[in-house]
Formats: sequence, structure tokens, C-alpha cells
Amino acid sequence: MKLIILSLLFFIIILPVWAVDDHPAGLLTISGYVKDSESGESLIGATISVRELSTGTAANQYGFYSISLKPANYILEFRYMGYQTIQKTINLNKDIVLNIELTPEESEIEEVVVTAERPEANVKKAEMSISKLEMKTIKKVPALMGEVDVLKVIQMLPGVQSTAEGTSGFSVRGGGNDQNLILLDEATVYNASHLMGFFSVFNNDAVRDVKLYKGDIPANYGGRLSSVLDVRMKEGNNKKFAATGGIGLISSRLTLEGPIGDEKTSFLIAGRRTYADVFFPLMSDTSLKKSKLYFYDLNLKVNHQINDRNRLYLSAYNGRDRFGQKGSSDAGFGNLTGTLRWNHLITNKLFSNLSAVVARYDYSLKMKQGGSNYVWNSNMLDYTLKLDFNYFPNPNNEIKFGISSTFHDFNPADAYIEGESSKLGAPVPKSFALEHGLYLSNEQKIGEKLTIKYGLRYTIFQNIGTATIYTFAKGYPNYAVTDTTYYASGKIFHTYMGLEPRLGVNYTFNEKSSVKASFSRTIQNMQLASNSAGGMPLDVWFPSGPNIKPQKANQYAIGYFRNFANNTIETSVESYYKQMYDVIDFKDNAQLLMNPRMEGDIRSGTAKAYGLELYVKKNDGKLNGWISYTLSKVTRTIAEINNGNPYPTTYDKPHNINLIVNYEFSNRVILSGNWVYATGAPITFPVGSYVIDNTYGKYYSARNGYRMRDYNRLDLSLTIKGKEHPGKKWEGEWVFSVYNAYGRHNDWMINFVQDSKDASKVVAERWYLPFVCFPGITYNFKF
Repeated sequence: MKLIILSLLFFIIILPVWAVDDHPAGLLTISGYVKDSESGESLIGATISVRELSTGTAANQYGFYSISLKPANYILEFRYMGYQTIQKTINLNKDIVLNIELTPEESEIEEVVVTAERPEANVKKAEMSISKLEMKTIKKVPALMGEVDVLKVIQMLPGVQSTAEGTSGFSVRGGGNDQNLILLDEATVYNASHLMGFFSVFNNDAVRDVKLYKGDIPANYGGRLSSVLDVRMKEGNNKKFAATGGIGLISSRLTLEGPIGDEKTSFLIAGRRTYADVFFPLMSDTSLKKSKLYFYDLNLKVNHQINDRNRLYLSAYNGRDRFGQKGSSDAGFGNLTGTLRWNHLITNKLFSNLSAVVARYDYSLKMKQGGSNYVWNSNMLDYTLKLDFNYFPNPNNEIKFGISSTFHDFNPADAYIEGESSKLGAPVPKSFALEHGLYLSNEQKIGEKLTIKYGLRYTIFQNIGTATIYTFAKGYPNYAVTDTTYYASGKIFHTYMGLEPRLGVNYTFNEKSSVKASFSRTIQNMQLASNSAGGMPLDVWFPSGPNIKPQKANQYAIGYFRNFANNTIETSVESYYKQMYDVIDFKDNAQLLMNPRMEGDIRSGTAKAYGLELYVKKNDGKLNGWISYTLSKVTRTIAEINNGNPYPTTYDKPHNINLIVNYEFSNRVILSGNWVYATGAPITFPVGSYVIDNTYGKYYSARNGYRMRDYNRLDLSLTIKGKEHPGKKWEGEWVFSVYNAYGRHNDWMINFVQDSKDASKVVAERWYLPFVCFPGITYNFKF
């Protein structure tokens, strides 16, 4: 009931905004969609400039734009880098609907989709700590086994760290892997990894747009402390049938897209699968003959334009890993998402989107022992309904507001023996929660030089029954259970509420330089129990509740942005400070799996992260790429860990350097390389031993008191495209790549075991990836 009242009050306050006179101060509106002339894809962020007024706007995530001006004659310029600029002369004497299709400047498919930004956009836009990845850049960066990976490129941006060697997990400005909100067409992806993290779930051929928010997070996003990675799938070509694919050493992929009937409906279907397991039966080793190890991805999208004011989008993703041995073990994990969206143009100034989203992550283990099958299942399921609005009252303001509600269903562990009614171990109860959000924001231009972006998000998190809640006696070293409370199904027994203000300021000195500052407060109610910094399939998500407070963070950032050489070279310096509250960590020797009282092993406290990010990027010319350097520090302070003294987190890597270089010998031949350096990750070492009843134990150092060796790696790739011929429909290219070209043995894990010759001594075992210098060959094609 409280939520209903709050929602009604919210829309009563907002109602006057979009019920206002559609022609205030005599303004008339030009609106429409900007699309690709060859595929019909929406061009997200395409810019619309009014030459006479030195003002303009940008298309939203669905390609829609709206700008209101006084009646007069104007010349509008429509731009999207990599496309031909179009000028339109407009006699504005009434509201006008103007849909625009831009034509790619080049015919090569890899060069068409570059970026939605104008050359000086990084200087002028009122946003900072944000990276919009270019699709052609993602495809050029050398990749493990030749498999192009969005998340591996994310790790090479300033302020972003890889959490472990070879994995797709990442840390943003000192945050944990679980503090990143990863979205695929608005659906949450809880585990974005394949093959224990060596590959991500994103099939590059099906991806249209990738945007990472490291700070300055817009008010329409909530639920995570450190970052948002928003990935949008392609809509599907509504002009003609097209196919894209690739054949590699370990996997192949195929994407089909095209119109259904007329140009009002289009589809896209994409698939990817590894096939190393196909060759296992041919192996001489008996265990390999019985083994299975593979993953697959399926992406689907269908779009339909009902009329000029209404559009429907249906997208889905299904990805899964399978591994084990026939007759003895079987394991699997994966994501399933679905999104149904309805775009509705209420007026020429007010755009709305209603989304219904489902997201599921699960894993299962099955093992045969002594004639019995032992089974362990775990899953979590989200149902989300959200309504978003974009309102364009005039050229100086863009207002966004909306509401969302999510039902969370957590099933941490269900273990049993097939055919028997009893459970294995203590039962771990399911838990349920509701998460709601209301937001309002505005981007306001004040004169020609100053832009302010401000917003507020209101978050409500409710725990609901059926639930079993333990009361713990808080005292070092163990939290003993003193009481147990049971809640009936549907009973709301605990509620957290919080405000999340967001603020951004941009002052532009000229076309080439600006200074920006931002503040954002974020709240996270979803927690992760993990034994690995990089994220593993057996990780357990659990909600905030009576025993666990939500994590909160305040982040401040300031930066200077300067372009050179006619805006072809971008440079920036950003500094940030992030204070985090109620962050969680686990006591020594905590039991994270199959533990119904896991909350008793959790300790909470504060953390802080601060750093400096330097970035230089060259966009054009035969030689292009970027270099970034991040200087940072991250510490936690928790009263019952490390004797209450501050300690570095697993993600504290003070120095990080990323160098990405591409050299285009010709239109057909491109050589690419990237070099990565990072300070070694903190780790806790044993520093002594003791004996009790002939049993040896270990004394450990302060929490994360030592570090692994520094990390560095060089990757190379060579792309050779097929010759061009007039009228040729088939386009192909060969990509030859080498991961870790100079074969450095970077630490993947360090394990401590007793010396086989002297039990009083401990031996450190360094674990490396099974491949040191790994080549890859991929053939990509399009027709």
C-alpha cells in the first residue's frame, strides 16, 4: 500500500510536466527517428544540430529525437560518425515529423558502426566517467583463442581492472565484481562468463551498442555500487536479408537477420557454440573420451512498428555451459533472459517505454557415487516491470523520469539424492524480495558553456516471506544463533528505503576543452558470497535483510578533457574519491556454500577508493588506438577483520597500464596489439606453523598482507580482408591472433600445501593457465 501511495504521489508531481501546453512560448517541435539507411538500425546518440542557433539534441537509445524551436527557417544537420552528414532546410510553421536515414561512408561492414558521437562530444557532453565502446575497435583487439570479447576490451579502459588472469570479471574504481550491474536489453546478467570466466556471454555479432558507466551514473539506473554496463542487441536488418558469422579454433557462430514481410518487422537470430568436446571421443585417454566441455549462446530479437507512434521489441538470450564425464558427473550453469518493450510516442515531445523483463541464473551439479546420484541445484529469478519517460520541453532541457519494480526469488541450494526424500546437509531456505525504484532527472543547458545534469532516485527494498531469519549474538569470533523467526508466505517483514542523488556539471571553455565534475550516491541491496575474486559458477547471491544492511557509496569525481589535432586525439585526466559504507567481507574460514546461517559469517564495515586516470586516444589515421594509466588505492576497515586495521582489498592494484595499438597497412591488412601491466593482486600468506596433537596448523599474515607478482601480457593479431569486387556479396577476412605472445607465466592462483618431506614447512604452488602462449585463427564472413 505504501508503494502504491508513493507511486501516485510521484506521478501527481510529475504529471504537470508532461501535461503542460505542447507549445509553450510559441515553440514548435521537430521530431522523428534517425536510422541506418542500409539496415534500418536505430542510430543511438546521433546528433541533430541547428546551424543558426548553435544548439541541438541527440537521439535516445531507440533513435528518437525531439527539439522545439520558435517558428522560422532553419538548417538542421544530422550526424553520426562513420556516416554521411545530411542537411535539411526546414520551414518551421507547424509541428514536423522528420525521420532520417543516414548512409554509411564506407562499404566495409566492420567500419560502418563506429560511434554515435561527434568528434568533440567527449568535451561537450555533460557526462564523465563513461565509455562508449566502438564496435570496430572491439573486433580489432586481439582476443584469447581468437574469440572477440566485449568484457576483455572493457578491462582495458582506465579505472577498470581484470579480477583474475584470463577471466571476464572486472573491478571498477575499486569495486567488487558483484558491484557491476550488467544489462542485456535491460535484463540483468548475473554471471557474464563462459568456461570458468575465460569468455563472456556476449556474441559480438549480435551486439549493437555498449556503454560503461564508471561514475556519474544516471538516475534511471540503480541496484549496484560501482558501475553499469549497458549492452544493447542489434534490432535486425529490416531492409534485406543478411548473414554474419565466423569459424574459429574452438567455436563458431552465425547470425541471421532480415525483414519479415514489409520493412515494419524485422528479426535477428544468433548462435554460438564451442566444439572441443566433439573431438574428445577421438582421444586415446580414457577419461577424455568420456568428457564433455562446451558452451553455447542463442540470441533472438523481433521488432515490429505498429505505426508512427508505437513500436514493439521482443528480445531473448539463452546461454549455458556444460561439463563433466559420462556416467559419473554432469554440471552446468547459464543465464536466460527475456525482454518485451513497447515504445509509445505520447506527444512529439514525450517519449515513453514500457518494459517487462525476466532474468534467470542457475547452476546444477550431479555426481554418481556408490550407485546413487547426488544432485545440487541453485538458481535465482527476477521479474521486472518498468516504465520510463523522455520529455523534451525545449532545446535547453531533457527530462527523464520513471518507475520500476522487481520481484527477486533466491534459491541458494537444493541438494538431495535422487529417489530419496531426505536432503543433503542442513536445508538452505529460499528467500524473496521486492525492489522498487522511482527517479527524476534533468539535463539543463545554461548558456553556451555550462550544462548541469541533476537527478534523484528513491529506492525501496522489501524482504517478504516465506522466510527463516536467524538472530545472532554479535561477538568475536563467532556469532551464535540466539533466536529463529519464521515468516509466512507473502508477509513483508523488513523494508529499506534510500535516496540516491546524482549531479553532473560540465563547463566548456571552447570546442576543444572542458572541465567536468560529478557526484553520485548508489545503494546495493544484492550481495554476493564468492570464494573467487573473478566470479565462479557456484557463487551465491543473497539479499539485504534484518542482519545485512544494504551497501552504500558516495563517489566524487572531477576531470579535465582536451582534444588535439582537429579533435582526432582525445585526452582526459579524471580523479575520483569513493567512500563506501556497510560493505561486506567474510570472516576467516567462512563457509559460503550449503550454509543456512551464512549471515553469521559476514562482517561489515567501511571502504574507500581513490585514484587518478590518464587517457589518450587517437581515433583516425593508419595508426590509431589508446593508452591509459590508472593510479589507485582501495582499502577496507572492518572491526572484526585484521584486528580492525585497514587492509587492501583483492582489487587493490595501484598501477595499471593499458596500451592498444592498431596499424592499418591498407584497407585489407590491419596489425593490432595490446600490452597490459598491473601491480600484483593482494593475497594472504601463511607466515608460520604450529603443532597440536601431531597435527600441523598455519599462522597467516595480516589480511591481504602480501602480493602476487606483477602482471603483464602482450597480445597480437593480424587481420587480412578479402579483395573487393563490384557487386560482390560475400565478404570474408582471416584473423590470426596470439594471446600472451612472449609467454609470461602470470599467476592465476597460489595454493599452500605441506611439504611432503617436512610437514612443518609450507610450500607455495603457483598455478598458471594451461596455455602460456596461445595462438588463434578465425575466419569471419558476411553476405
